Amino acid sequence: SPERPSSWAALQLLVLRLHFYAGILIAPFLLVAASTGLLYAASFQIEQVVYQHELTTPAGQTRLALSQQVAAARAAQPQGSVTAVRPAAEPGQTTRVLLNRPGLAESTQLAVFVDPHTGQVRGTLESYGSSGALPVRAWISMLHRHLHLGEPGRIYSELAASWLWVVALGGLVLWITRRRRSRRHLLVPDRTARGAHRTLSWHGSVGLWAVLGLLFLSATGLTWSKYAGANVDELRATFDWTTPSISVSGGDHGGHASPTGHHGAATDVGVDRVAQVAAGKRLSGPLEITWPAEPGEPYLVKEIDKTAPTRLDQVAVDAASGQVSAELRFADYPLAAKLARWGIDGHMGLLFGLANQILLVLLAVGLISLIVLGYRMWWRRRPTRGFGKPYARGGWRNVPWAVLVPLGLLAVAVGVFLPLMGISLAAFLLIDVLLGLRSRASGRT
Repeated sequence: SPERPSSWAALQLLVLRLHFYAGILIAPFLLVAASTGLLYAASFQIEQVVYQHELTTPAGQTRLALSQQVAAARAAQPQGSVTAVRPAAEPGQTTRVLLNRPGLAESTQLAVFVDPHTGQVRGTLESYGSSGALPVRAWISMLHRHLHLGEPGRIYSELAASWLWVVALGGLVLWITRRRRSRRHLLVPDRTARGAHRTLSWHGSVGLWAVLGLLFLSATGLTWSKYAGANVDELRATFDWTTPSISVSGGDHGGHASPTGHHGAATDVGVDRVAQVAAGKRLSGPLEITWPAEPGEPYLVKEIDKTAPTRLDQVAVDAASGQVSAELRFADYPLAAKLARWGIDGHMGLLFGLANQILLVLLAVGLISLIVLGYRMWWRRRPTRGFGKPYARGGWRNVPWAVLVPLGLLAVAVGVFLPLMGISLAAFLLIDVLLGLRSRASGRT
């Protein structure tokens, strides 16, 4: 009888088969995610070019009071209600005044761009989300997130994020345990190889260099997902890893907001005073000053510089007295909240600025290359016609129960935490069983 393979050899066959199935069936989702992610990594520069007129202005020697700049925006859009302002942080930049206006989509505001030196309105654009994405970047972001299909479209990105770490780790295990003539070819492709071995050498080497980045993208991408993201939020809440928030509650001081967002002078110190108070608390640009949403609530001033070193300090300023009513320093965030913030910003290409975006581009190109090389290996394994066969089944039978049972329980736990992965894994197993029964019925091994 044939010699029984070792436990590791049997487990290796199991990993190889899972890597094959996941690679073949999930790779299309990963390819779309990588391609749209590549486009998003360049969206910041695209935004700067497309909206150069709105975002920039000739630098001047003097600057108008912030209240005058807001008034200019309000005059240009009298039907809107001012919600926030982002003062020009550097010479040559415009001030962005944000307004609510009927008819805008959810999470969207109207951004009015004002020359801080002259008060001239240089343009008006829709601004999406807390990142302030303008239309072209918002369109690319939604393409990457759900292909402009709404909530159903988020399934694609969650499937990609749920399986990316499995494919990456499985490939890493297979590559580092592979026998090779030289350890050097663990890190760099073997250029002397030919045919399928050459393709595999490139596939493995590129995957090894990209694996940490792919694991990072998978983990951070899941935080935005619909089903797994809800479980991540619940886990963070359980262990008190949530991001702290500043208190904006306050007593009613008799102030009231008009439909345009302007507060009575007798009860509102005004945005100029609020900016001065924030500066006294060592908050510096880029800043966002948010208007009180309800009577008695304070202004909220927050730093919005998400590059390293991160500056996200916040203060609440009482609208009636101009006194600071609450402070929240990024240095006081729990470590888990800081890591979550850095992870999200790194995924978006914000954390290290241009270097971060270049790294994302390299990861996206690397992942696309891995997928193309993987499909090429599959295609080369095919017979004279048709498609390449999957790797031999039955490896699990030779894995000791002491290893197989914990592995199965871990798979179930991960499948529950990542529901789309669990459902798709169950579908893979069902397909595999049916193919096995069909093969047995036809007398093939």
